[in-house]
Formats: sequence, C-alpha cells, structure tokens
Amino acid sequence: MIRFHTGAIREIALLAAHCDDLAIGMGGTLLTLAAAVPGVRIRALVLSGAGTERAREEQAALESFCPGADLDLRILDVPDGYAPAHWERVKDAVAALRRGGHAEVVFAPQRGDAHQDHRLLAELAPTEFRDHLLLGYEILKWENDTPQPTVFHPLAEGVAEHKAALLLKHYPSQRHRDWFDEQSFLALTRLRGVQCRATHAEAFLLDKATLTFGGA
Repeated sequence: MIRFHTGAIREIALLAAHCDDLAIGMGGTLLTLAAAVPGVRIRALVLSGAGTERAREEQAALESFCPGADLDLRILDVPDGYAPAHWERVKDAVAALRRGGHAEVVFAPQRGDAHQDHRLLAELAPTEFRDHLLLGYEILKWENDTPQPTVFHPLAEGVAEHKAALLLKHYPSQRHRDWFDEQSFLALTRLRGVQCRATHAEAFLLDKATLTFGGA
C-alpha cells in the first residue's frame, strides 16, 4: 500500500445534497482536519433543508465536527429528492462555491450513489472544480450502492466512536431510520479500516489525479 501526505491544507470545499450527508460520509475526516489544522477554512454547500429543523441540526453538527474551523455553511431549499429538476439552480450554486474561495481539496458524493440528488452533485462537481483534488465520499443508507473505494483515510483511535456519537447527538430527526445507529456507522469504518490496515477508516473515490515527479 502506498501512503501519501497532503501537506498543509488551508481550505476545503464540501458539497452535499442533504443535511447529515457530510457527517455520515466524512465526519471522521472533518474531525481530523479540524484538529490537525486549527482555523482551517471550510466552505460547505447543502442543497436542501433551509428554514427547517434539519438546517438547525446541520449547523450545530458541523460546528461540532469542525471545532475551531472557519466554517461557512450555506443551506438551500431545493426539495429533497427533486434536485435534478432544479439542475440550473444547483449548477449555479456549485459554481458560486467554486468562485468564492481557494479550496485545495473538494469533497462531494461519489458518482455511483443510487440517490438522484447525490448523483447530480457528483456529476456537477468536476464540471466546476476542474483543477482540484476531488474526493467522492460514500453515504451509508439502505440502497446496496456501497462502492469500491480507491482512497482511504485511516482514523486515529477514538475518532470513529466520536463520529458515531456526534451523529446520534445532532441528528435526532433521523433516529427512526433502521440503519441510523452506532453499530452501522462503526461497521462501515471498521470495514474500511480492514481494507487499509487500520482499525477504522473513511474511504473515498477518486476519478482523476495528476502526479508530478521530481518537480515543485
């Protein structure tokens, strides 16, 4: 297994269709980044939930997942499940996120996600973030669309458990779902850990990357 270090990261951009997607897909990575880079700038776009309890959950959750970060969260009111019908608005929002900062890494849903809202963001992200490291996160849910990831982020001891605890604390609106529990979240991070020789990990998909050998 080959291990790469990103070096210092000053800003990241996050794309999500729904409140809780980011925390489920990469909550451990957010906790790690916030601890490793105090004051890291995090700019996040969530398509649905504005003006609802879900938006309040999301704001509180991301503040807990990104302690000390410079967090800029924008939540839209695109109807859940109907993002493709609002293609132009979503496209404009993604473009605005790209223009509004200087992200070194971008996180978005992975292309093989079965949910149409997630998949739309996965398709639009590389059309705007053309020269960025773009990593697709996986979202645990009932569909059998679990991907074969290509990039792994091992989590330090206790981070996976902290992630699961924060998910249960901050998203009470989702507790009725039969998969929304500590066992499910830890099972996936444990599986990804096995696949990269770690106890727990989060995994991502990478479509394309450019390598520079022997140069600055």
